[in-house]
Amino acid sequence: MHFKNIWQQLILIVILLTAADSGWAEQASEKTSDPEVSTKEAVPENLKSPRATMETFLHAMNDIKRGAPDRIEEAVSTLDLSDINPIVRKERGQDLAWMLLEVLDRTKIIDVEKIPNRVDGSRYLFKRYERGEVAISRTDSGRWLFDRNTINSLPLIMDEVATTERVSGKDDEASYVPWHIRLRQKVPLPLKQSTFLLQNWQWIGLLLTILAGVIIDKLITFFLKTSVRRWRKGTRHDEFKEISEDILRPLGLMAMAIVWWGSINLMGLPESVMLVLLLAVKFLASISGVWAAYRLVDLVSAYLHKQAELSANKLDDALVPLIPRTLKVFITVIGFVFIADNLNIDISSLLAGLGLGGLAFALAAKDMVQNLFGSVTVLMDRTFSVGDWIVVDDVEGTVERIGFRSTRVRTFYNSVVTVPNSKFITATVDNMGERRYRRLSCKLSLTYDTPPDRIEAFCEGVRELVRQHPYMRKDYYHAYLNEFAASSLDVLLYVFWETPEWNTELRERHRFMLDILRLAQRLGIEFAFPTQTLYMKKEDETADSISEMDQQQAFALGQSYAKSIVAETTGTGTKPPPVVFPPIS
Repeated sequence: MHFKNIWQQLILIVILLTAADSGWAEQASEKTSDPEVSTKEAVPENLKSPRATMETFLHAMNDIKRGAPDRIEEAVSTLDLSDINPIVRKERGQDLAWMLLEVLDRTKIIDVEKIPNRVDGSRYLFKRYERGEVAISRTDSGRWLFDRNTINSLPLIMDEVATTERVSGKDDEASYVPWHIRLRQKVPLPLKQSTFLLQNWQWIGLLLTILAGVIIDKLITFFLKTSVRRWRKGTRHDEFKEISEDILRPLGLMAMAIVWWGSINLMGLPESVMLVLLLAVKFLASISGVWAAYRLVDLVSAYLHKQAELSANKLDDALVPLIPRTLKVFITVIGFVFIADNLNIDISSLLAGLGLGGLAFALAAKDMVQNLFGSVTVLMDRTFSVGDWIVVDDVEGTVERIGFRSTRVRTFYNSVVTVPNSKFITATVDNMGERRYRRLSCKLSLTYDTPPDRIEAFCEGVRELVRQHPYMRKDYYHAYLNEFAASSLDVLLYVFWETPEWNTELRERHRFMLDILRLAQRLGIEFAFPTQTLYMKKEDETADSISEMDQQQAFALGQSYAKSIVAETTGTGTKPPPVVFPPIS
């Protein structure tokens, strides 16, 4: 899964590099072919004449023998490597410097005083051999360098003088020559013959190199699989018990690529072959390195996810998914820089050369930046967390994932809505998941023939149910006769549940309502239906004689009945205190 993403990202990098390569090549050729620009550069003192160049080369190589390996750069600077591809110029230049030293040591003792010290003039020929010649020529920039013909002929000249004894006093210096140069000198003549493209010994070397890389890959992969298998059995972290035993597989590929990389540099292959092989090996090393880093990030991600699950804080549930993505983007950038560095590509030139592509990226980045700020707003303000039930505009559902660009919301009909994070900068977000309590407000309709004492008993029984149910809020609830409706006596029920999620709320609401029905059955109370009663009066029916009272008598009768009722219920002259809920124990 992650390997596919790696391929997509690295293929995009290669396409960009390939598209820009021709532009860089043209720029490079323009810079090197313009003598007016080149001649303006100051010529270094150590390259201003054939004598200075030879002295610079010999002094640098002698310093290397004395334990200063960084001097190889100065020795390489005396060689005209303009015909060598920049990708392999560094590796090839170091090998050529040692080859040149071997040729010089096996030719004659050099008296630098006999080498011309002129600034201008024709080239200086050191020695002509059967397979080439060693000469120092003046370049367009005014520098005197071992010329291109010398560089191109050095491998053949070294093979020609391989059997020649070193000049007097130089035998002890053989140990300083890299072992692959010495190995090349000792290769039998039949193996130096070219049957197809390469010399026979180089084909053998490539075969052995490939075999060694494959064997190392298999050995390291087997060792890592065994180690991961044992680690899974012994670890106390449950999150690591389900990881694949192949999770460290990329490290085997990386080791194989490193072996190939080092061996290719040691075989003195022709530039064209070395260029193709090094590009392939560097690309393999880059992919395996990024892939291995991705796998390590997956391990870190599994650990962080487990810790987030154990934590009661919801902020880490949103931050943990962002950390692996951030690390993988960073790793991809490092991989891009690594490839560009090994291909000798100037990153600033790439960015500057994008032109219209950069403008298009800037326009596209507007929305990306808005989404990024939106995600920062959500995380910093804690607008919502993973698992919260939110309502934003016309989207309602549970937050599944908070990303850099968007947030995924699972709706209640099980679809997934992707909301751009930029919307959360200005939109009104109703976070239902942040509710401390979940409310129920309704009316319990009782029949009109329900006696008042039963209504009192029913309301107090409902309040006792609230006090007994474990999830219900105990410091605020109401159950009182509230309204004379058209066909019922309505009791207002206003209660809350302190539940963490909707599922628990539904279960507790179910239990509470069933208990209300059981209470009503035991009290003999019936719930009213929306009904209408029609009374029919016959014409010949005579009304009962009712004694009529005047207004004063009617007032007096009503007052006396009301006083007697209040005396029986609340008490005459008594003011009940406000409703105060007992403290929660």
